[in-house]
Amino acid sequence: MQRFTSTKLFKIFLLVAFFIGLLYLNPVKISNPIRTIFLAGLSPFQKIAYTTSAAIEGVGEFISSIGQLKAENKKLISENERLLQERATLVDMKNENDDLRKQLGLLPRDQFKLLAANVISQDLNGMGNWIEIDKGRDSGVTEGMPVIISKSALVGRVSEVTLKNAKIILLTNPKSVINVTTTQTGAKGVARGEYGLGVTFDMVLQADVIQGGNEVVTSGIGVGMPRGLYVGTIQGVHSSADHLFQQATIVSPVQISNLQFVFVVLGNKEN
Repeated sequence: MQRFTSTKLFKIFLLVAFFIGLLYLNPVKISNPIRTIFLAGLSPFQKIAYTTSAAIEGVGEFISSIGQLKAENKKLISENERLLQERATLVDMKNENDDLRKQLGLLPRDQFKLLAANVISQDLNGMGNWIEIDKGRDSGVTEGMPVIISKSALVGRVSEVTLKNAKIILLTNPKSVINVTTTQTGAKGVARGEYGLGVTFDMVLQADVIQGGNEVVTSGIGVGMPRGLYVGTIQGVHSSADHLFQQATIVSPVQISNLQFVFVVLGNKEN
């Protein structure tokens, strides 16, 4: 025991115990200077620890802010896409309304009872033989009624009717045969569809005069087809294969692929 108490380890142990006792008991004017020296020695380490802690906290806040920014950015992108879609819809509606107003201003509303209808489908084969509209029997549509757009341009006539919809045979449909005449010379014939490719002015007598540029309108001959609906302009006059009649190509102003709405002629205004 005496040998242990005389060792350096024991002396160091006593010295450490003494300092700990001073710090623990904190006697006035004795331990304060020691505490001050001790805390001063720890000060650099405290600064490092504080700086490190603040940096770690700053990194955490930065990472958190990145997450928030990503969420806000995603929300802003979604909102921007929604606004762009709404704007595109409003612009499209405005264009449709403007087009509709222009057509209404150029329609023969003083002559005919007209029913506006939206085009909802067309010839799936792309042959331009028919279109379908969203008006049917419950709106007064019946088979044979002519269908027009602005400036009384004839599109075709109703061929099939359901309660809510109707199918329109176009002028280019080979089943479409309409009695027509020219406004300049009074030459008469029929406008016949050519398998979706165009319209032919056919069965014109050789004695009648027809020229390129002449305007072709409906003659009023036939059930439900009024006189004066515009069919198109004559182009390329020639004789038929048997040389008994004259023929010509009729250029229609109607662009089927661009049709959005049409007007069904329900009857004359006075009826």
